Amino acid sequence: MIGQRDTVSGAHFAFTDRWGGVSAAPYEELNLGGAVGDDPRSVRANRELAATSLGIDPGLVVWMNQVHGADVAVVDEPWGRGSAVPAVDAVVTTRRGLALAVLTADCVPVLLADPVAGVAAAAHAGRPGMVKGVVPAVVRSMVELGAAPERIVARTGPAVCGGCYEVPEQMRAEVAAVEPAAHAETRWGTPAVDVSAGVHAQLDRLGVCDRAQSPVCTLESGDHFSYRRDRTTGRLAGYVWLD
Repeated sequence: MIGQRDTVSGAHFAFTDRWGGVSAAPYEELNLGGAVGDDPRSVRANRELAATSLGIDPGLVVWMNQVHGADVAVVDEPWGRGSAVPAVDAVVTTRRGLALAVLTADCVPVLLADPVAGVAAAAHAGRPGMVKGVVPAVVRSMVELGAAPERIVARTGPAVCGGCYEVPEQMRAEVAAVEPAAHAETRWGTPAVDVSAGVHAQLDRLGVCDRAQSPVCTLESGDHFSYRRDRTTGRLAGYVWLD
């Protein structure tokens, strides 16, 4: 259920795998995405299971309506019941105990925290969002709330690797023009994009040095959801919160 977990000075980071939930095929088992065609009751049950396994209140988790953009929302509570979830790809909070969640199935989940300032953030960095600058945008938002880049702890979760993310040559060139570190080649010698490498290069330039990257490639791992591999599939989640 929780494939990866880390705690640094009261900042908690966690990434799920696909097991331990109640969803039926093709979303089996722990699908946490509410907009992929799964039974909403199963998604709610899975979100409760995941939160409970992490020791957090399922009612104190902030989810996003992710649209591959670079907009950031500052939050201090979950969205109101029945209200529309804003279209953003990053959320930031100064409320301790409030968990921020990001959904992925090949894109890069980015979790950030400055435990000293009491600021946490989660961002969805797919290829479009990385190019548009969602990572610099969320770090700027954290700094505006008192975080210092040199204190920020960053963790990125399972994502499709550069050796598997094949793209047309023109797309690779367009991405590399914005972020050279994302230029990659597949294992079979065709143009590719490495979004995780691009995200970490951006974080490095922003002064975020305490970083760790998951070694898991979602496309290669049967323990993780992959949109590029399966198309109709579930979504993983990354969670960050502060004590």
